[in-house]
Amino acid sequence: MQIHANNLALSAGRGPVYGPLTFNLDGGLSVLRGDAGSGRTSLLLTLAGRMKHDDGTLLVAGLGLPRQLRAVQTLSAVAGFSGIDSLEESVTVGATLRERLAWLSPWWSVVRKLDDDAVANICAPVFGEQPIPAAGTLIWDLDETEKFLLRIALALMGRPKVLFVDDIEQIRNSDSRAIVWHRLAAVAAKHTDVVVSASSLDAALWEDLDMTPHIIDISADTPTANIADDSGTAADSAAPGPAVVPGMETETTPLHELIKESV
Repeated sequence: MQIHANNLALSAGRGPVYGPLTFNLDGGLSVLRGDAGSGRTSLLLTLAGRMKHDDGTLLVAGLGLPRQLRAVQTLSAVAGFSGIDSLEESVTVGATLRERLAWLSPWWSVVRKLDDDAVANICAPVFGEQPIPAAGTLIWDLDETEKFLLRIALALMGRPKVLFVDDIEQIRNSDSRAIVWHRLAAVAAKHTDVVVSASSLDAALWEDLDMTPHIIDISADTPTANIADDSGTAADSAAPGPAVVPGMETETTPLHELIKESV
């Protein structure tokens, strides 16, 4: 699924959030890299149709944002966003999946309690060879890998065409992060495009996993051939970086103040 951004930018009351940015994404597995303060979380939410930009143009699967925001929300999903898809740790895996299934089902349908087989059927495409937790397992008993994979499984229950995953570094352990990268690559290989935000590039992990994600670097003063020019081809020279207030963390302006439409 193609995404085209041209001079895309967003500002808030406290200053610039991201941009202006010009780039193209053509599907598969992509990494949106940006330093702290580059607005990568807000940018992902914009691409997913959960936040409105205030300058530039944006096409997602041929749909113009923000005019066709609802349509983009339907074909996209988000995972790994603090405060948006965080898990309730006092409930079970089965109850968490059942709640999501109920939300996606017609209002008249009855969604019954999920057993281990039902949980496995939902989680298998994401977990792959990783052990799938039993339906009765409490969320707080899961390790960080299982929790993150569960969040991805929940996002994919809506059968989106593109999945936006925020802050891969929240998975601190490199072995755990390697598992998540491997599973995200598997998801991207099965016709659901994946865009992941990161503050650094896991080049060593990607080499070990034989992965070659497409990279878009949005940080100021960082020349990169992966940022496209207006013609849709990679720029030969350093692309202009976004206007960023030095030292401004993404969280400086709370997400609830920026999101113009609900998830």
